[in-house]
Amino acid sequence: MIHWVRSFIGVIGVIVPLTSIAIPSLASTDPGASNGQKLETEKDLLAPDLLDGQPEPEDRLVILPEIKREGERFFLSSFKLPDKITFAGVQVPLDNWQVRERIEYEFYQFLEDQGESIILAKRTGRCFPPAERQLAETGLPDDLKYMLLVESKCISAAYSKAKASGPWQFIPSTGRRYRLKSDAVRDERRNLEMSTEAAVKYLKYLKDFQDNDWFLAMASYNAGEERIRKLLKEQKITDYWKMHGPRETMRYVPRIIAAKEIYSQPEKYLGLTKKDLYMPLETETITVHVKESQRALTSVAEEFGTYLLEIKMLNPEFKKDMLPRGSYQIRVPRQTCPNRCFKQDPTP
Repeated sequence: MIHWVRSFIGVIGVIVPLTSIAIPSLASTDPGASNGQKLETEKDLLAPDLLDGQPEPEDRLVILPEIKREGERFFLSSFKLPDKITFAGVQVPLDNWQVRERIEYEFYQFLEDQGESIILAKRTGRCFPPAERQLAETGLPDDLKYMLLVESKCISAAYSKAKASGPWQFIPSTGRRYRLKSDAVRDERRNLEMSTEAAVKYLKYLKDFQDNDWFLAMASYNAGEERIRKLLKEQKITDYWKMHGPRETMRYVPRIIAAKEIYSQPEKYLGLTKKDLYMPLETETITVHVKESQRALTSVAEEFGTYLLEIKMLNPEFKKDMLPRGSYQIRVPRQTCPNRCFKQDPTP
């Protein structure tokens, strides 16, 4: 004979066979009980008015408390991609079914990993200002800064399998083309200001190369201008949104557009305000002359009132912890009077 336990939750009764329930034993709270002594589990769970002089256990009811759930369940579908989006002053053709689906896919990919999206949004407070400044100085669209989130997640020391390095992910040949030096000591592709200057020049060139089309310019940044031109010629098209190409390049532009929609409005999608973003650090650039055969960055950090980890994070272009003979520009935290300041002798 199967024993049944009936639970009443609100107005809904759930009946399950007792043999299928594993009810854990409860440790005794009686100070005089031994460590191994247990309470009678079933008796402890029974309602008080059913304990004595009642039928056998198989006829008793176990009354379980109602489980209350507070707050509404979160669904990604509560966020909607708007019907109209512009990028670099150009209307994105969201009325095209496959264009909308590609951008929506990237839109929900960002939102699905909420923790990482919050960190990305916070990082924009530090990595966007140099890009905003240099894009404005050259007259290029401010929207191009969202490429940083897709290229490197705003990580200056980012490095890929294709040997692309830095926040703008320059491969060695393109880095050399725009005078970003890389040797055993430094990789200037990792310097945010220097690589942003190179990226701005490269993007301006790509836009001219692709007949002033920013979507094709960004695709060319990802796959190379000659490869994109070849694909367009083979498929007899001139529109990025009609192009069939490498999967990464097919996702690249939609991902940048989705990034703009979300990270230009972090309060709407992530519940963040401007004050939640990481603030740019106050730094100053000093010149270090190494006259000996080499000098440890730890020594430089100590001299300028900081520590090795901070020096490395502020200067990701330095590959090693030792500097060989030569002169170097190094960023350090700004201080009102670091320990290199001139110290006067005490007045007699």
